[in-house]
Amino acid sequence: MLDLEVVPERSLGNEQWEFALGMPFSQAISILQKHCRIIKNVQVLYSEQTPLSHDLILNLTQDGIKLLFDATNQRLKVIEVYDLSKVKLKYCGVHFNSQAITPTIEQIDQSFGATHPGVYNAAEQLFHLNFRGLSFSFQLDSWNEAPKYEIPHGAMVKRMHIYTGNNLQETKAPAMPLACFMGNIFAEGVDVLRDGAGPLGLKLRLLTAGSGLGVMADAKVRFVERSIFFGDSCQDVLGALGSPHKVFYKSEDKMKIHSPSPHKQVPSKCNDYFFNYFTLGVDILFDSTTHLVKKFVLHTNFPGHYNFNIYHRCDFKIPLVIKKEGADSQAEDCILTTYSKWDQIQELLGHPMEKPVVLHRSSSANNTNPFGSTFCFGLQRMIFEVMQNNHIASVTLYGAPRTTSQARPESSASSH
Repeated sequence: MLDLEVVPERSLGNEQWEFALGMPFSQAISILQKHCRIIKNVQVLYSEQTPLSHDLILNLTQDGIKLLFDATNQRLKVIEVYDLSKVKLKYCGVHFNSQAITPTIEQIDQSFGATHPGVYNAAEQLFHLNFRGLSFSFQLDSWNEAPKYEIPHGAMVKRMHIYTGNNLQETKAPAMPLACFMGNIFAEGVDVLRDGAGPLGLKLRLLTAGSGLGVMADAKVRFVERSIFFGDSCQDVLGALGSPHKVFYKSEDKMKIHSPSPHKQVPSKCNDYFFNYFTLGVDILFDSTTHLVKKFVLHTNFPGHYNFNIYHRCDFKIPLVIKKEGADSQAEDCILTTYSKWDQIQELLGHPMEKPVVLHRSSSANNTNPFGSTFCFGLQRMIFEVMQNNHIASVTLYGAPRTTSQARPESSASSH
């Protein structure tokens, strides 16, 4: 049985690990994988057809705990303990729930002190007692008439929630805690830079946990902007983004068969390679001969996709200029985002002239893909990988290299 410390508005954990509000989904998964001998029987719950309308949930069935992640930013929003008989809980080092201590209203009062009057929910037959960042729900099955304010003596806690703010219904996932950066950089947002013909590069708004000099460093989240373009060298990218998490060399190009080139069956002497930036949700492809950027891949990290949880979600924006037909034709500015659906994109860009390329991923290491195929469509120097629920799994950008006449914008930095 897990023995965990409750920290209102912050976390649930012990000396080895903690689930902290604002933590990215992948870091919670990493904790579960590392402690799989202790924390067993974990379910991942999500909406297959409408993944943005419901929270992404990790259900620790053996321990009676649910971790609710915001469907948009995929950071931990609420920690729910729905079965207190399966876990030991303490506050400020003192247990208020264990095999020897029953979590009654008297015990909660003793451990947490006075609070505002409780709120009765007739539909649930539950009485909610709220502290800042923490709430307890008491079952009132045995009472014929619910009290107005005071919870009856002996009432037992049925559920507990940890969240930020004063209202569980209105709570949002907080900013990522400093402890979750772990030396990585994260993307607050990615803007696709483009001209009339197509994409030119990326402008990334980056977050990093910087620190000052000395042992007691002044650690805080720092905000940095960096731009990278087609035709940039490896050194340019390393200088802008730092070292990638992984370098992946393409062993074969399965899309080569769709090329009109007569040399598509001739094996290349050297392989193109990717810089994988997992916490940015971005891959950068370099040409094996020139070592210059030739493609960008932006990952949306939707559940139900083969690559889910490998990348953090890339929150991108792609500006478009749509020319309307007719005598009074005018250009209209539009923006595609991570959350745009394929039918919406086709309304703006038009339907592709060619049939899609079907991506099975059946020849991967485990030789299975439980989520089914995706479909790749090409429009305006962009390849959209479309899932079966109409959401975009990834966008691949390719285009002409940056000319020498194009000035590289200066990177700006600030902190908050």
